[in-house]
Parts: sequence; structure tokens; C-alpha cells
Amino acid sequence: MSAHRIAELTAPEVASRFAAGAVAILPMGSLETHGPALPMGDYLVAEDIACRIAAAAYAKGADALVAPAIPFGGEDFFAGVAGGITLSVATLTAVIEEMAEAFIKIGARRIMIVNGHAGTIAPADAAARSMRHRHGVIIPALHLWREAGKLHGELGGQPITFGHGGDPVASVTMALKPELCRPQAARPRDATGPYLGVPPTGFGAIRAHGVEFAVPMWVEEVAPGGVAAPDPRGANAAHGARIVEQLVAAGASICAQLRDHAP
Repeated sequence: MSAHRIAELTAPEVASRFAAGAVAILPMGSLETHGPALPMGDYLVAEDIACRIAAAAYAKGADALVAPAIPFGGEDFFAGVAGGITLSVATLTAVIEEMAEAFIKIGARRIMIVNGHAGTIAPADAAARSMRHRHGVIIPALHLWREAGKLHGELGGQPITFGHGGDPVASVTMALKPELCRPQAARPRDATGPYLGVPPTGFGAIRAHGVEFAVPMWVEEVAPGGVAAPDPRGANAAHGARIVEQLVAAGASICAQLRDHAP
């Protein structure tokens, strides 16, 4: 898969492949807590999936090159986590825009984002809108965990393993980066305390009279120790591999669409 990583190729080869219409894939993720069983750098998983997408796209006749991943997510629930680094939304949006601009300046019109962090969804989408306004370039974004969350149940995942610190991130990481996982350390969710007198109903949410309210939270208020999944111990690599297979197939398909239809 190194044949698709820009950092591992020579400049002339990269230039010739972009001149021939290669897609630029921009992976991004975060450094945050995923609990005691999983590595902090989920950007590693996003980068791995991006490279698999590039390889699958190449098999379909659509060349793709993968930029180094943005390892820092937008500031959200995880600000202040030990070892974590977050960027302001404005800064992260600017970084994504300037990465895209770097490819557009050399004539690349086919760009795709592979995003592995919920806190980067808004900056990525804002940057994509900006690039279309400025340059007419359409940049699709694959928000991995939002889509993998849908696939989790469709592919037979257990509801009890679903949530932060659990699936789908846990199973996918076990499939792609098993050497970084500590499944023996996985544990059920701890009880959360009240927030404004009521228990949180999710990340950044509380409920009153059947109506949900968005509220600012820190990770320890909703996912003590980084675990919000009821019990992530059933996460497994085989389930993660099935999710990855579908995400990669979808990403490769969009690369082919960019090859044939990008303005």
C-alpha cells in the first residue's frame, strides 16, 4: 500500500500521477481517549483505511494518492485529555482548506476526505463548501464512524458494544491495528453523574419531558475513562473487518466517480 502514500514516493512520480488525474485523499482523525483497550491515535485507522481505499480504487482504474493524516481533531469533548491535542474549529478548518488548496494549485481537481473523528465533521464540511465556492471543486467526505455506526447493526454488531470506547471503533481498530489494542483491559461503562440534575443521554445531550437538549460536556461527564459503550468487551476483529470492507468498497467507488465526473 506504500505505492499510494505521498510521503513515501518521489516528487516526480507524485507530479506525474496527479497530472494524469489521480485523486488526492486527505485522511484525518484525532488524539483522544478511547478507553483502556484502544490507542489514542484513531487517525492511524483513518490513514490505513484511506490507503486501502486508494489500493481498491487503483484496481478499478482510478489512481489515488494519500496525504499524511491530520492527527488532531477539532476541539470538542476531548479538550484536556492527557496526551490529547485538539485544534480550534477555525484552525482545523483552515488546515483542511490549505491542504486542499495545495492540491488545487497544482491542478488536481479530484479530492476526497476520509475523516475518523466526529469533531472534524463540521470543519471538513465547511472546508469542502469553501473549496466549491472558491474553485468549483467538489470534495466528498467519508465520515468513517458516522457511517460505520450505521453498518455496525446492519452487519450483526451487538447493541451492548456500541458507543464511544466500544464499537464500531473498537472492532475496526482490532482488525487494522491489533498490535496497538489491549482487549483484556476493556471494561463496561461506569455510571455517570447528573448533569444539570439529570443523567446525560449521549455526548452533549440531556433530555427533559421527552425533548433532547444539546449541552457542552467534557468526556468524563458522559464517558468516564473514555468508555460510553455499555460493555465493549464483545468487540472483535472479524466484525471490524466486515465494516472496513464495506467502507473501502464505498470509498473506492467514489474515487471512480471522481475520475469520471469531477468538474
